[in-house]
Amino acid sequence: MNNREAQLNAFDRLLYIMDDLREKCPWDRKQTLESLRHLTIEETYELGDAILENDLNEIKKELGDLLLHIVFYAKIGSEKNAFDIADVANGICDKLIDRHPHIYGDVEVADEEEVKKNWENLKLKEGKKSVLEGVPKSLPAMVKANRIQDKVAGVGFDWEEPKQVFEKLKEELGELQHEVNENNTKKIEAEFGDVLFSMINYARFLKVDPESALERTNKKFIKRFQYLEEKAKAVNKPLRDMTLAEMDVFWEEAKKL
Repeated sequence: MNNREAQLNAFDRLLYIMDDLREKCPWDRKQTLESLRHLTIEETYELGDAILENDLNEIKKELGDLLLHIVFYAKIGSEKNAFDIADVANGICDKLIDRHPHIYGDVEVADEEEVKKNWENLKLKEGKKSVLEGVPKSLPAMVKANRIQDKVAGVGFDWEEPKQVFEKLKEELGELQHEVNENNTKKIEAEFGDVLFSMINYARFLKVDPESALERTNKKFIKRFQYLEEKAKAVNKPLRDMTLAEMDVFWEEAKKL
């Protein structure tokens, strides 16, 4: 059996198992599109964690969980006579072919940026009124800002050089500080939002994913703070009773690990 046959057989096996579970398992039989939604979001975040940890075995497991959800949604769709897994697969195949005329047509592109611009223009030709229609409303704000900036850049609404974005960031920081100095509570939040938006834009120009960067910093902080907690327990002194100088000694130790 060649590799493609093995892949198809494994997917066929999953479809048969899904049929069995939907028919025979009380929990699986009870699920709906709506009840699975929050579980799918959770599984997606678990995959994201595994990717950040570069844990390939865990990535494999989490991809399996997500694949199960896709098959589950398709099974429910077939029960409603709305769509099945073949419709899902063919739909994305058709979209990929239509969106890649430089592969399946006679369009020529010079680089990745031209591919992205063609992608957004093709979506507008498909009937979308705005390039921002494809940004999910429920995305976390940081991810949403990144996607918004990426999409408008795809149609040419963008800075030309990173230094321009950095200058804009400094400008926004100055405006924030001005409102802080004025104690203008109504405008501080708005200016702070502008700073974050500019930071995310700058990250894009630096080829840094801001969500991943912040999450890596979160993990780093957690690791160092938990080291601090362990050391405080070892000397039998609660953190709240330690001075910042005492805490800083252990914090600097944690940074060397």
